[in-house]
Amino acid sequence: MFTMPAYVKPDFLDVPDAPDAVFSAAEADKVVPDNFLATSIYPTYVKVDGVWTLVKKLRMDCVIILKEGELLATEFRRIKKGDLVLVGRSENGSEGIYVDYNPFPQKSESGGVFSFRQNRTRESSYSQTYDELYEVLRHDKKDGNILWVMGPATVFDHDSRQAFQNLIKNGYVDGVLAGNAFGTHDLEASYFNTALGQDIYTKNSIPNGHYHHIEILNKVRRSGSVANFINDYRIKDGVMCSLEKHNVPYVLAGSIRDDGPLPCVYANAYEAQDAMRGLVEKATTVIALATQLHTIAVGNMTPCYFTLPDGNIRPVYFYIVDISEFVINKLCDRGSLSARGVVTNIQDFLVNLERNLLKSK
Repeated sequence: MFTMPAYVKPDFLDVPDAPDAVFSAAEADKVVPDNFLATSIYPTYVKVDGVWTLVKKLRMDCVIILKEGELLATEFRRIKKGDLVLVGRSENGSEGIYVDYNPFPQKSESGGVFSFRQNRTRESSYSQTYDELYEVLRHDKKDGNILWVMGPATVFDHDSRQAFQNLIKNGYVDGVLAGNAFGTHDLEASYFNTALGQDIYTKNSIPNGHYHHIEILNKVRRSGSVANFINDYRIKDGVMCSLEKHNVPYVLAGSIRDDGPLPCVYANAYEAQDAMRGLVEKATTVIALATQLHTIAVGNMTPCYFTLPDGNIRPVYFYIVDISEFVINKLCDRGSLSARGVVTNIQDFLVNLERNLLKSK
């Protein structure tokens, strides 16, 4: 039976005489005062008018501004001249700033303190991680928000593509973050039954198959949108079709190497980042599949906690799945220490996940 780890709020007894935090006005747009506080993924409290207040929507590598009585984690590029920016780098409360580095303490069976920091390799057994993931997803299907970060390899295979469609249909997908290739090759599979010109089931190359993805891009652009393309060409299957059919939001972010791209792809990196953060802020579980750069980007946007509507705090679960342990370790090196890694083939992972989640139906 799944039990959500309890959040233990700091009582601040160790800093009874802590002063109010100090805010300093930004001298220009996109320029912050010296000695600014840079945010992390951990619950951060700021003392304002004698009250310790949690920053509700955090992301790392931001500054905190005070605006209309609200504490906002804000990207440097969004700073406006005159914004009140939090300054101070002591995180123990002595400057009115307190960062809680152990928000969800749990005891393991051995009696030690539970820690997210676990190095996993291809030689590790992931049975316990899978069991936890099934429980987390069943819980968050009803009482959470499940966000998926997808690499194009997830739609190159017939079975994994079908498995993810079933997860969408059964309510295990509340949002998708991906790139142009993910959407393009999924639509290619829907129309041609190929991905990069290879049959998605047999993996045999099709004559002139290398044209398929750019033909799809042209057809979608002629239709004007993914939704119109699906309607115009009577598309009945595929991940993009399922996302549209079930009204699941998605953000496709462009890259320097994109073909086309699809009409819905964000060509401006900062506009893409803003759109992605809009979905990340709702997420209680994030699952990143076979995409190094997208995973790092989302990891940097994702705090280790989520503030519920009633004010209570719960953990944000973050899973990285990749055939390379290097990718998993790289994200942890970038500061996303709450991430759990699974080293495995992405197609096998999705098929096994779908079977275990839906087998009781």
